Amino acid sequence: MKQQRKTEIKVGLTVLFGIMVFIWILGWAKNVSISSTDIELKVKFENASGLQVGSLVSVNGVKAGVVKDIYVESYYVVVEITVNNDAQLKSDAEFSLEVTDLMGGKKIDISPGKDSVPLNPDELQVGIFQADLASMMEVLSGIEIDLNTILDDVKITLSEINSFLTDEQLKEDIRNSISGLSTLTTRLNNMLTENQENIRTITQNTKEITEDTKELISSNQESINSSINSLNSILQSSDSLVTKLNFLADETLSGDNNIGKLLYDDSLFIFLTKTLEQTKELTKVMLEQLQNEGVKIDASIF
Repeated sequence: MKQQRKTEIKVGLTVLFGIMVFIWILGWAKNVSISSTDIELKVKFENASGLQVGSLVSVNGVKAGVVKDIYVESYYVVVEITVNNDAQLKSDAEFSLEVTDLMGGKKIDISPGKDSVPLNPDELQVGIFQADLASMMEVLSGIEIDLNTILDDVKITLSEINSFLTDEQLKEDIRNSISGLSTLTTRLNNMLTENQENIRTITQNTKEITEDTKELISSNQESINSSINSLNSILQSSDSLVTKLNFLADETLSGDNNIGKLLYDDSLFIFLTKTLEQTKELTKVMLEQLQNEGVKIDASIF
């Protein structure tokens, strides 16, 4: 019975030891620490392609932590990492996302910095995305396509230039153009030589006219200023006259003056019309009396 009990205790201790070893190996592989010597940081990247939870975090290439979480926030990717506090990161530390293998695996490598101020773990750090092999191949592929297109265009251009230069008619036209240009240059040179004295005279006359004009303006400066002042006075008077005419026009349109009343007062118009009709009738009666027996006037003086 005792022998069986000893055997069970040995088996239990062996299993417990194995479990402890397994847990230690698992913690080492996942960089899990029971102590609180690790610090948690948040780093933002524009692109975190290939990075996964559990990916390696290194300081100057030495393993110092792992990636705990990855999520998208606004226009960038936030990566939560744990780093061994022994790394002694400074405020100018740099975080870069680098490739670990040809299959596209990624890790975060930290340059601890040289500043005397320690890194604040509560601040969001800014990471740099280092282009991996796949990205560079994609860029090179695009460049290759562009180069092929450029080379095709260059071939076409050189072909056109070649056909252009081998055209005999074009060569003859260029020769004729150059010959004509040479003749024109010679004639122009001869003309300038023959008329050099005339050109000098024209230049001198232009200079004298400029000087005379300057002297004229200088000597008549007061008269010019007086004329400008008079012109300003005339313009001001014109503005005043225009203002008065506008006021008169407004009064006429509103019927506030006699002209407006004559033009727009209906009662005055009717009165004048009746007066003219009565005058017309009176004139007619007087004409009839003058033509017949004269004008009869019944008046009593006393």
